[in-house]
Amino acid sequence: MSVFLIADVKVTDDSWIPGYAASVHDIVAKHGGKYLSRSANIETIEGDGLDTTLIALIEFPSRDALNAFAKDPEYAPFGKARGAGSVSRFHVIDDTDVAGTIPYLPKAAG
Repeated sequence: MSVFLIADVKVTDDSWIPGYAASVHDIVAKHGGKYLSRSANIETIEGDGLDTTLIALIEFPSRDALNAFAKDPEYAPFGKARGAGSVSRFHVIDDTDVAGTIPYLPKAAG
């Protein structure tokens, strides 16, 4: 089952970004991950806006693959640098669809 990592990042010191951008893509790919979006174009259309500089959406083939990426010793110095130069929130969701499993959200036809 695919899982998605949503990285919500507020950069506080951008000195880590060049090294991160140059190297982490390959580490993600090593674990079967694929960037679906890396965007600083964040527009809030409902609710309170996020205090966020960028959001990345990365798809991994499984939770095990995502965990292997997160625990990869090659990633560790980049994660540490990101943590020192940002306020980051990483969320994981899977590709399930709850429609049809709860009474107020029926599954769509077709």
